[in-house]
Amino acid sequence: MNPASLPDKVRPLLHAAGVLPVLTVNDVAESIAIARALLAGGLNTVEITLRTPAALDALREVKSALPQIMVGAGTVLDSSQVDAAIKAGADFLVTPGTPSALAEALAEAPIPAIPGAATPTEIIALLQHGFGVMKLFPASILGGTAMLRALHGPFPDLHFCPTGGIRENDMTEYLGQANVVAIGGSWMVRPEWLAERNFDAITASARRTRQHIDALRKI
Repeated sequence: MNPASLPDKVRPLLHAAGVLPVLTVNDVAESIAIARALLAGGLNTVEITLRTPAALDALREVKSALPQIMVGAGTVLDSSQVDAAIKAGADFLVTPGTPSALAEALAEAPIPAIPGAATPTEIIALLQHGFGVMKLFPASILGGTAMLRALHGPFPDLHFCPTGGIRENDMTEYLGQANVVAIGGSWMVRPEWLAERNFDAITASARRTRQHIDALRKI
């Protein structure tokens, strides 16, 4: 894939999502139940982080069971994980940070990628690889919306999906930034709801999130 085409593919995907639920999963069946609950609430795009042994199987099975969901592979750290995620059926790739070798692998991948960056130097390096949409991580520690406003001056055409420490009541402020196309978070999948297998609570949280996004964007 030509890196120059990546922004045209990533921006619509993220704009449609508004919020990207970030899932760290340990069980394939539970992963499908979570994805189904999020979809019932109106969220049809998820990121499954490659932090657990079950992650790739979960990604594959969620995509198979619910093909209408856009499933991304998150916490991609090297080119071998790029290849594994693509083989598992990932629709897009997300990294927490992006050294040059990984940036090259993402630019060559046949699916869209959202490379992570935390500093202006990292952003410039990714711009040179052709990326126009990036993940700001960890957003809250880096300064949150103040950081995003500061970055908008030198990088007016760049868009972000900030992730890390963002809560439900932060949505309005983050999505109101001119350079934010979507945000990532996990508030709609609370550990206590999973422990209780309370998937209705996940659906209700997803529905509130979807309604809030739609109201902000006047869809």
